[in-house]
Amino acid sequence: MNIVTLLPFIVLIGAMFLMTRSAKNKQRQAQSMRNEMQPGSGVRTIGGMYATVKEVHDDTVLLEVAPGVHAIYAKNAVGAVLPDDEYNRVVHGIDPDEDAADTPVVPDDASSLTEAADADSSADKVGLEKADQADDDAVEQADAADEAGKTDAKKIDLGKDDAAAAAGTSEDDKRDGGTDAK
Repeated sequence: MNIVTLLPFIVLIGAMFLMTRSAKNKQRQAQSMRNEMQPGSGVRTIGGMYATVKEVHDDTVLLEVAPGVHAIYAKNAVGAVLPDDEYNRVVHGIDPDEDAADTPVVPDDASSLTEAADADSSADKVGLEKADQADDDAVEQADAADEAGKTDAKKIDLGKDDAAAAAGTSEDDKRDGGTDAK
């Protein structure tokens, strides 16, 4: 046989060997990771649930998925054993890189926010009173101008009744099928 005819089969067998070898390496790493699980470690299951390991058995593991809620999982269902920093960041929202001084303190209730507003209200009232007096003066001037203009003003209100009277047709004619089209 010619080597050229055997070359595609050799390449195919080599590719299959490399793919199975890398898959076996991944399985070996996952198995060693699962064997390193200890009670107290944080894990992520293959379903994406985060939990804390309570007990480790031969083929199963007891996980605490919420405070006081325990569930038994197969060891193969554990997708990753997480470092403590990452587990606390994801589950508890604790980021060890952030400085406590840089983050603003958010109160649990709104009482502290309203107390600060009450303390500043005395300063605000002085400014508001001056603005209210200026507004009152402007309203009085507008009222005086309206009084002066009432004698010269004409009534220009084209509501439904005025528009119908101006057109010479009534609303009933329009409802009965009459049109304004010419």
